[in-house]
Amino acid sequence: MLKDLIIHSLKQTQEEQITFKEYMEILLYHPQYGYYASQLSDIGKEGDFFTAPSLGKDFGELLAIQFAEMWQILSRPTPFALVEMGAGNGSLAVDILNYLEQQFPDLSKCLHYIIVESSPLLQAFQRRKVRDNFNDLSIISWQSWKEIPNNSVCGCFFSNELVDAFPVHRLAVESGNLKEVYLTHSQGEIREELGELSNLDIINYFHNIAIEFPSPMYGDGYRTEVNLVATHWLKTVADKLKRGYLLTIDYGLSAQKYYHPQRVDGTLQCYFQHRRHNNPYLNMGQQDITTHVNFTALEKYGAKFGLKLLGLSKQGIFLMTLGLGDRLTQLSSEEYDLATILKRRDALHQLINPTGLGDFGVLVQAKGLNQDQLSASLSGLRDPLRLRKSLISEG
Repeated sequence: MLKDLIIHSLKQTQEEQITFKEYMEILLYHPQYGYYASQLSDIGKEGDFFTAPSLGKDFGELLAIQFAEMWQILSRPTPFALVEMGAGNGSLAVDILNYLEQQFPDLSKCLHYIIVESSPLLQAFQRRKVRDNFNDLSIISWQSWKEIPNNSVCGCFFSNELVDAFPVHRLAVESGNLKEVYLTHSQGEIREELGELSNLDIINYFHNIAIEFPSPMYGDGYRTEVNLVATHWLKTVADKLKRGYLLTIDYGLSAQKYYHPQRVDGTLQCYFQHRRHNNPYLNMGQQDITTHVNFTALEKYGAKFGLKLLGLSKQGIFLMTLGLGDRLTQLSSEEYDLATILKRRDALHQLINPTGLGDFGVLVQAKGLNQDQLSASLSGLRDPLRLRKSLISEG
């Protein structure tokens, strides 16, 4: 069905072609048949991938501790907004809201929790999830970007595994020249072809991250991606944020590693029923398609948009500094049956596993803070060297 829809879309264009970015956008975000608009995007052991919130409440509770500290550093503003972008099945929101209500009631009383979610199906699921698991619905709202005024938010924008799902331009080197991957059709099949760049911002992108691409280091056939949607998203967040933070959690690389000459096929990956592969032309609309986040680009473009870099850490270290190690220690003294203890211990270890979720990047940027507030060290960004040793021993 989705394949026929894409071919029909191709026939409507003058050149009968679309960019890979447009193709990826249809596969993931088509309102009826896209992956994120369907029930196929279940998370957990029955779905296509695990996320940190699917492993239990600890991830959301530790984030809540960091948000409470942010509130304190900002001098306890009222209201204090937490804006979750791309809230998945809503479980992270529930975990954060319940923990703040239980452990930080003063913050909970002045909290405005905003969810920005483009999928109507996911939004409906989130509403049910929150309604069934949290008491005070008056502090929660679902808003589009247009409904959030510029320069209005005091608090923290945050996301977990959002940026990796933005549609990307796919690029290739041909005879030393930079080309873009397009999709066209022939005899009822979708096929690739290379053409000129669809957007000159791609050239500016490489200039902004100080990468010379293409160059003699990159051989013919080299492929990679550029995520311009991430830069537009970043500008939107910066425009909406008056005073506070942006916290981005995702898997990614620095620009130097992302565009290393040996990374000959980029970072695009597909996930179907917990199996990973790199063919985006299979299982159309039934599999997740992602690319790694270029954290250098988020830092450089963030600075252009008025976001100051506070730190970039690994998720394992970030969560350890917020108390995950203490939670591991407390398990032996808690009155749980052995099976429950082992299950929770396994979940906590997965959150900090340096070969898995623990290797995710945690980027923290800020806007509108005075010098004292900028100098106040966030707990999640403290003591990386000491905790790296602890993380290795726990792993």
